[in-house]
Amino acid sequence: MCQMLCGNNSLHDSEPAKAGTSRRELLAVGASALGAAAVASAPAPALAAPEQGDMSRESGDRDRDLPAETGASNRRYLLKGGAVLSMDPNVGDFAKGDVLIEGKKIVAVGPHLHASDATIIDATGMIVMPGFVDTHHHQYQTALRSFLSDGLLSNDGLPHGEKNYLDYIHTRITPFFRPQDAFIAELVASLSQLDAGVTTVVDTSQVGHSPAHSDAVIKGLQEAGRRSVFVYSPGVGPHNIFPNDLQRIRSRYFSSTDQLLTLAMGGELFDPNFRTYWNIGRQNGLYIVTHLVGSLNQETLVEQLASEGLLGPDLEFIHATHLSEGSWQAIASHGVTVSMAAPIEMAMRHGMPPILAALAHGVQPALSVDVECTMAADFFTQMRTVFTLQRALVNERAINGETNLPELLTCRDVIRFATVEGARVARLSNKIGSLTPGKEADIILLRADAINVAPLNNVPGAVVTLMDRSNVDTVIVAGRIRKWRGALVDVNWPLLRATLEASRDYLLQAAGVQRVLF
Repeated sequence: MCQMLCGNNSLHDSEPAKAGTSRRELLAVGASALGAAAVASAPAPALAAPEQGDMSRESGDRDRDLPAETGASNRRYLLKGGAVLSMDPNVGDFAKGDVLIEGKKIVAVGPHLHASDATIIDATGMIVMPGFVDTHHHQYQTALRSFLSDGLLSNDGLPHGEKNYLDYIHTRITPFFRPQDAFIAELVASLSQLDAGVTTVVDTSQVGHSPAHSDAVIKGLQEAGRRSVFVYSPGVGPHNIFPNDLQRIRSRYFSSTDQLLTLAMGGELFDPNFRTYWNIGRQNGLYIVTHLVGSLNQETLVEQLASEGLLGPDLEFIHATHLSEGSWQAIASHGVTVSMAAPIEMAMRHGMPPILAALAHGVQPALSVDVECTMAADFFTQMRTVFTLQRALVNERAINGETNLPELLTCRDVIRFATVEGARVARLSNKIGSLTPGKEADIILLRADAINVAPLNNVPGAVVTLMDRSNVDTVIVAGRIRKWRGALVDVNWPLLRATLEASRDYLLQAAGVQRVLF
């Protein structure tokens, strides 16, 4: 499918081939005329969108300079002369350093590296650092971007809750998703985050209405060529067989541990069967991802779970807002991991993002974007929100005369949440999260010589307080260059956009929902 919707080259040379439903079959049933035309079209040339990257460079120049066969086992290249932010204290940082990559792996990090057989990539004027890790994202909703920008989480009986996520997105529109709608949303969401330097996602797409829907989500993740954790989750309707499809999915798509795609188990706390689902996940050695929102009558639920012996380091709690003190003590003592989506939590009334509570109990959070129907999915937004929020809360307490205050977050702290802690929460610390020799090369190059950043005076500060997605010059996943000189590699955006728009039109019409532009 990506050969047809994206560009010419396969994005998954390093992953084992999987038997099963073809890409064309995924979109064949019920596809719109536009979607069908997209599938049937000949491979389109890579597109360098005019609004991306350095407009003084022609797309042909980009393509001509792009190193060939990056990520192949015998391929070596050297990122030379950038400001290296390794996020590994044992490696250190370098005002002017190099990163040597061989195949999928980082071989060396340091100043003045030499490799006679390596292709040199000039990183002068750039910050070289690990890719961002998004630990919670409902990617299937991409066609609904900003549809609920003013909405709340639920109609909780308080003011302003009439237009809300649970009623409009989760209950009204989601049941109408077809496999092809899930596929195109997953593909575009993944490519969009690659463009923004987010090299890994934990995809909590709750659209598993049928085995075909689950296949479509997985295929979309695979086709994008990004590192992804697929959270196996239920859907709705007569063909929803969750969790009985787990073994088929596992054997078909996850038989290898040496691939970009890994598996986790869903099991939401509002589902009366969540204990059964957690047990199935644990029996299969999977970590468990679940939402936890105290304002939805879950404030003390964690204490109950602890008393039942159900907490453990194999759990990821998303949000963890509005919890009791006993709940935080239980989270900390049992090693449960936490993912915060601060912009969403503040905008949609999940409760105050729990940055102070988490850090007070020694819990280092990861960051996540949650839903694009309400907020942007880039990590500059995530980092800046957490940075300013925590400092605002602590600074206000200081102004009010309080003493014994928490330390203020630094820019390096929130970058750590976005990389090292994200890898830990996604159970991928052995592979990614830092520029450590032996780990896989998930790396981003950020332009520090751009008009919104130069002159560079502080590397972590520039990343957190000055940059946005326009500064993402180059993105590497498992050694393979996926974005080069400001443009995604092998992506036909007009065709992708048209297919996504057709999906949106179908979904809104099927759900009886009107698109209101103003």
